[in-house]
Amino acid sequence: MAATPLQTVLRSATKEVVIGHENRFCLIGERINPTGRRIFQEQLRAGDFSAIERDVKAQVEAGADVLDINMGVPLTDEPELLAKAITMVQELTDLPICIDSSVVEALEAGLSVYQGRALVNSITAEDDRMAAILPLVKKYDAAIIALPNDHDEIPMEADKRVELTGKIIRVATEEYGIAQADIVIDPLAMPIGADTGTTLVTFEVMRRIRDDFGVNMTCGASNVSFGMPGRHTLNATWLPMAMTSGLTSAIMDARTPQVIEAVKAADVFLGHDDWGMAWISAHRAKQAAEATA
Repeated sequence: MAATPLQTVLRSATKEVVIGHENRFCLIGERINPTGRRIFQEQLRAGDFSAIERDVKAQVEAGADVLDINMGVPLTDEPELLAKAITMVQELTDLPICIDSSVVEALEAGLSVYQGRALVNSITAEDDRMAAILPLVKKYDAAIIALPNDHDEIPMEADKRVELTGKIIRVATEEYGIAQADIVIDPLAMPIGADTGTTLVTFEVMRRIRDDFGVNMTCGASNVSFGMPGRHTLNATWLPMAMTSGLTSAIMDARTPQVIEAVKAADVFLGHDDWGMAWISAHRAKQAAEATA
């Protein structure tokens, strides 16, 4: 018997977003991240946050449901930078925030200024990592993204990923009192260019996590096409397939219309968009914008 599908509730000060197996797919905008963006890093070091304002505006207009914020800039005070960025973004939009950092002090700084119920990105199944971050998740009543890998390399076998998922859920719920619904698993989407069989393993992991635990799942969607040509086409194909396997959200660039439209079309066919009203509204808005242009 399959597990009961769970819902993960995120909030800003005024807006609620629910991630769930019976809900429309949750788009987590990834753009507010300096990784690989040299000019953005230089601006942040100089105290220039103007790019954040542009990125927020572009992702909100593109239809993001949640915004991921990462301020991992070398040679900066990341806790201070992350807290400032979160404070700024909250003034620009009412979308909930995913606080993204590998630095525990930065996560706490971000959580301390956030007004709502955040999603924290992320932990692994490593005991020390869970011990460092799960108390913060509990303290600030947040939800957490968890990756089923440990001190060893990322497991390529579905059985190992499902086993580590079980460990994470057990530790989080039994040792730290975190609700199972607040654990969002990243099933580890690997680049198809490195191994064409890896996606089939990931789809199996998704199905088993959905059926065994009922928890929600997310991933860095652009990872699957890394190193390949025609990346938007690959991502627009892979995401609807992942949705049928149990993926309920993704950290992705919300500014890619081809990918976003594929996801919203999949929502229609999966019965997550009642009467196709969201699809119809988006189509009419697009027509109106084109007519105005």
